[in-house]
Amino acid sequence: MELWHLVSANTRKEFIELKRYFPNTISMILTFYFIFLAMLLGINVIGDPQQADTNIQYVIVNYVIWFFMLMTLQGLGFTILIEAQRGTLEQLFMSPKGMWRILLARITANFFLNGTIVIFLLILSMFTANQWLYFRVDLVLPIFFITAIGMVGIGFMLAGLAIIVKQIQSFLQILQFILMGLTFVPLSVAPYLIFAPFVKGVDMIRQVMIHGYTWGDFTMIDYSALVLNSIFYVAIGLYIYMKSENVAMEKGLLSQY
Repeated sequence: MELWHLVSANTRKEFIELKRYFPNTISMILTFYFIFLAMLLGINVIGDPQQADTNIQYVIVNYVIWFFMLMTLQGLGFTILIEAQRGTLEQLFMSPKGMWRILLARITANFFLNGTIVIFLLILSMFTANQWLYFRVDLVLPIFFITAIGMVGIGFMLAGLAIIVKQIQSFLQILQFILMGLTFVPLSVAPYLIFAPFVKGVDMIRQVMIHGYTWGDFTMIDYSALVLNSIFYVAIGLYIYMKSENVAMEKGLLSQY
């Protein structure tokens, strides 16, 4: 129940900031929509006309997942930076709830709010391109939820790095290109990426939404790889964060910016 109140409070906080700085929110959505239009134009101009529909479908799925991952993971890193700038970071660490629980609540809030924006962008993108994808809620949501667990681990890694070095804006900017590579490159082209975070989950979601895969079309190896990948990255992410938090406390870095 306490965790629920923590998630609820942080969701309200994030929603209030999105609403209070509404022009920034709209410009963010429009920016990513224009990026999609640029991709769509590139496919129509230089792409193979016979493969145009399939390529557009791939772009739609990859682009909305990339947007969601970018906003969620960057959000957790920027959370530490903003709290440090405001001078409230040390106060959060004094909370009896524990900073890792607060960050978990923040990333859960971002999942919900960014997910709402992603659904809007997905519908808008499909309408713009006149390409309608399969969306099996009973299959997409469980795969996405398991994939998101691995994303939490990566988010905690970024938060741990931000606690120690504070200024990681340049790395967060580079992150968008790393995420683009992990999202857009299919496993059939680079099978070794199965060991990278959340790539397996993205590939399975792509198969469902584009090719109409069902539960039976995936093997036990697929499900095992998905689950083990997420467990590994959330475990290592929490470990790195806890170590970073201990280092920051020992060196007195929490009150510095």
